[in-house]
Order: sequence, then C-alpha cells, then structure tokens
Amino acid sequence: MRSVIPMRIAKIVNILMSVCFCAFGIIIMAMPEISVSVVGIVIGICLILSGVFKLIGYFSKDLFRLAFQYDLQLGMLLIALGTAILIHSDQTMTFICVIFGISILSEGLFKASIAFDSKKFGIKLWIVILIVSVVTCLFGAILIFFPSESIRVLQVHLGLSLLWDGILNFIVILSTVKIVKNQKRDYPNDTFK
Repeated sequence: MRSVIPMRIAKIVNILMSVCFCAFGIIIMAMPEISVSVVGIVIGICLILSGVFKLIGYFSKDLFRLAFQYDLQLGMLLIALGTAILIHSDQTMTFICVIFGISILSEGLFKASIAFDSKKFGIKLWIVILIVSVVTCLFGAILIFFPSESIRVLQVHLGLSLLWDGILNFIVILSTVKIVKNQKRDYPNDTFK
C-alpha cells in the first residue's frame, strides 16, 4: 500500500492557499490605500509558495491524477513569475497585474483541461470547474491585455482575480482529489510509499 500522507498534505495546503488567495483578494478590494510595493511583495510570495505547493501536489500521486496533473509546469511558472514580481515589487501596479494575469490565465487554462478530464471520470462538478475556469481565464486576460490607468480599478480587478482563482482551486481540490487509504501502487517497483 502507498502512504496517503503526501496526498493529504497536498490537499490541505492547496485548500489553505485557496483560502489565502480569496482573503487577500478581498483585502486588496477593501483597502485601496495598500501600497504597490506591499501588494507586489505579498503577491510575489504567494505565487512562489503556490508554485512550491503545486510541485508538492504533483509528486503526491493522488488517486485520479486530475487536480495535480499540470502542477509540475504550473508550479515552475508560478515560482518564476513570483520571483519576477518580488524583484520588481516597487514597479507600477500595471506590471504586477500583467505578470499576475499570466499566472491566473495559465491556471484557468490548466483547470479547464482538468474539467474535461473530470467529466471522463464521472465527476459531477466538472461543469462547475469549467465555468469557473472560463471566468478565471477572462479575469487573467483582462489583467494582461487591458490594464487600466486607475490604480483603484486595477486593485479591484486584481482582488477579484485573486478571489476567483482561490475559488477555482478550492472547487478543483475538493471535487477531484480523492484519498483512498488502501490505494495500490502504480507499478510493482514503485518506490513511493
């Protein structure tokens, strides 16, 4: 039997990150006086941590292999984007939004693919995952292609994007990550326990 501890850790950490993204999105919308530098630092750290947790999820070998199937690529992308934002955290909000928009759009696209795979597995919430993925992609695309001159509009949009991304991750994790205690190894010589 393979240990379910890595899957439990990946699931719990991803749920916590989703809640943090939602909370930070609400804070950004509610507190327009937050400086660009603080927003950049927090988003950079969140992206790097999210990337690391996605890598952990990828190597956790969950039962369906749905929620974490693209997390190797996405994790590396988030770490790179988070590092770019941290290096340029004092830059304009437009720069931060464009970089974060790339991560939001990427996440939405990967999760849309997961929605279609979920349908094949018979997961009933696949349509919810798809709809939230499309909305998340729209928020990411708007951040990338239509940065506004108004800092307040950007902060509200950035906050909404964080909120939707958190909701999307939460739905995907809860509906596709199944932890089965008596899960068998994939291969006879599988070294992961």
